[in-house]
Amino acid sequence: MTSTSPARPFSTARSSVDVLHARRWWALVVLCAAQFIVIVDTSIVAIALPAIQSDLQISSTDLQWVFNAYVVALAGLLLLGGKLADMFGQRNVFVAGFAILTVASVGAGFAQSASTLFLSRGAMGVGAALVAPSALSLLFTTFGAQPRELGRALAFFGAAAPAGGTAGVFLGGVITEWMDWRWTFLINVPFGLAVLAATAFVVAPGSRRGGRLDVLGAITVTSALVIGVYGVVTAPEEGWASTRTLALIGTALALLALFIMVEALHKEPLLRLGVFRVPRLAAGNIAMALLGAAWIPLWFFLNLYLQQVLGYEAFGSGLALLPMTGAIMLLMVVATGRLTARLGLRTNIAAGMGLLVGALLLFAQSPADGNFLAHVLPASLLAAAGMSLVFVPAMVSATAGASESDAGLASGLVNTSYQVGSALGLAAMVAVAQSNTGGTSVSQLNDGFHAAFYGAAVLAAIGVAVALGLMRTNSSPLQPTAAPGDAS
Repeated sequence: MTSTSPARPFSTARSSVDVLHARRWWALVVLCAAQFIVIVDTSIVAIALPAIQSDLQISSTDLQWVFNAYVVALAGLLLLGGKLADMFGQRNVFVAGFAILTVASVGAGFAQSASTLFLSRGAMGVGAALVAPSALSLLFTTFGAQPRELGRALAFFGAAAPAGGTAGVFLGGVITEWMDWRWTFLINVPFGLAVLAATAFVVAPGSRRGGRLDVLGAITVTSALVIGVYGVVTAPEEGWASTRTLALIGTALALLALFIMVEALHKEPLLRLGVFRVPRLAAGNIAMALLGAAWIPLWFFLNLYLQQVLGYEAFGSGLALLPMTGAIMLLMVVATGRLTARLGLRTNIAAGMGLLVGALLLFAQSPADGNFLAHVLPASLLAAAGMSLVFVPAMVSATAGASESDAGLASGLVNTSYQVGSALGLAAMVAVAQSNTGGTSVSQLNDGFHAAFYGAAVLAAIGVAVALGLMRTNSSPLQPTAAPGDAS
């Protein structure tokens, strides 16, 4: 009896690890739900904006901040969120982020003034910035030892993003038409509580490195990203050549340069610059930024084409986007992992970006009197194939070679690349559309949309060049023969 008692703590710990490993696919459900909710929160308010404006007496100029307060906070804090996950443990930061997101959603749902709503939406973005990189890092630590399982897990995780985007539009339409706009925020509360309750039982703690936070680095890079994204998302309204826009973007670039200097000198930097020596990491981040810059304008202007040109209601527009979303989810789960293992990262990213170029060019030909079957469905399915080929391989390229201690950092970096690319791409294409819209008629609006689709096609074409020119190797860590963590 006495001889076995000292082994009991070890046995209990070991059995706890084994239980969590056995529940890893349930953990994937929780992580995918987190990704889904983070993306839903970027799109669900779009349909509800007129109702929000009327109830809270928000000016047309300020209304954009119902959306932008979330996006700016999310994009600006993702890198810091990834670093905090490395320092304090991915699960701890994941739980903290979801708690902040849930509480802030209550604040947004019960807001009685514009300022309260904007602050609550910003706080939701802070929570999402902690959730997104820690969720991706947890996925890699949970499944990284088995390349075949990792590929399958990434496929489901990747499919949650476009599903969240479309579900946000769909749910926003349903809630606005049959409920109250406040439920576009309050809907997060039951989901958030469910995720928080499940996390302790099925999600492994992940790793934690400890250390000291690089406060100056955190302040400079977060300020640079927030000011830069703020300058870009307000540029279409202020003017790209306006003094205000140029000052904001110039300040952001100066802060970014200062951040790089600080990181080069700091003993425990927020962003270890040597991480960019990891094979394919830089190219993967560039590819993710270009994917966001091409994909979000495609989705945004397709939604506008359906509603403002073809005359669809919000609910019908959400339904029209379902085939594209369903195709993305199916292809990511069934085909992407196998194609990546067989053809390699570079080939898949280049081919997927090429398909996105084709889809955008088809959308750029859509007539004002078009119809869904001829002018929306074929191009949207082609876009779905392109997105499916790019998203997971680019994410793997940007994260798979990082060390375990840099897992959260790499996850935060790739999420930052995608979100900042999305914000920059959408702002630029909105400006392109506005400059090519000659009036308010349906055909004139459609001319502006065509210009935006052409512009996004150029960004996707640059993505093809990045994949072919910057990725020196084509092999994939998702191949069954690869060693865990192999980045060659």
